Amino acid sequence: MIVFRDPAEVPADFGPSVVAIGKFDGVHAGHRAVIQRARVDAATGAKVVAVTFDRNPLSVLRPEMCPASLLGATQKLQLLAETGVDATLMLRFDERLATLTPREFVETVLVRALSARTVLVGSDFRFGRGGAGTPGTLRELGTELGFRVDVVDDVRAIDTDRRVSSTWIRELLAAGDVETALKLLGRPASVWGEVVPGQRRGRELGFPTANLTPGLEGFVPADGVYAGWLVDEGSADGLRSGTRYPAAISVGTNPTFDDVAERVVEAHVLDEADLDLYGHLVEVQFVQRIRDMAAFEGVEALTRQIAEDVARVRSALA
Repeated sequence: MIVFRDPAEVPADFGPSVVAIGKFDGVHAGHRAVIQRARVDAATGAKVVAVTFDRNPLSVLRPEMCPASLLGATQKLQLLAETGVDATLMLRFDERLATLTPREFVETVLVRALSARTVLVGSDFRFGRGGAGTPGTLRELGTELGFRVDVVDDVRAIDTDRRVSSTWIRELLAAGDVETALKLLGRPASVWGEVVPGQRRGRELGFPTANLTPGLEGFVPADGVYAGWLVDEGSADGLRSGTRYPAAISVGTNPTFDDVAERVVEAHVLDEADLDLYGHLVEVQFVQRIRDMAAFEGVEALTRQIAEDVARVRSALA
């Protein structure tokens, strides 16, 4: 997948293209329905392009109303690449972009840069200064400027008839319900970041952990212990691995010792006591919640509980 970060980077002969536009926060089932439709529409020879933003536009327009993102920019690009798009144009959402009128946005991004033949959006899509542009606005401009607009229907859960949305997924993760979130995402919820030294308490207890930097990407679920996977994406200097390990994952502030100021994500890789991941970039994927976070009466009780957690994780991932 080619990544462009400005319309000016797109080669003059790049098009024609079929474009899917959205925030794509989560790249969940609803987003993938839009992209899959774009791939079908492009079957006659056009390139498939995802147009998205490097941050939630609300972080610039109404920061007090901006929700926590499900994905960071690195995660979003990785997931969009997995959908099979030919290119992603990840626009930097800043004051300059926010001031473009709907027509200016369409002419600059869709017409001149991408030579769009078809543009696909969700029903709640808004664009241009003040969010003035709607799918109806886009259709009017498409008729004038030479592209078709398709509005893709919402993906809804069969049992609840609720629309699959980033808001719903955030609610689930905040409650620790990673299993339902997995169904809506079509993949495990995850965080991504560099492994950094911790207090080495896990190693002292016989269960060494990989601690992720506090500046990680992704939405951290509720405090607790989870079964999941650690994917080693290699060292920060560019060496890649891609090895996937089963892991017992802890999220929280370690209440037994009560000396951790910030919430920490740490993963104990099963059966790999000598694994050295310091300085590596890793993805930690949450598959099943094992238990709530709790304080224990001393090290011995905590060690017994961790051993039990590891056994439950092993069973959950079998």
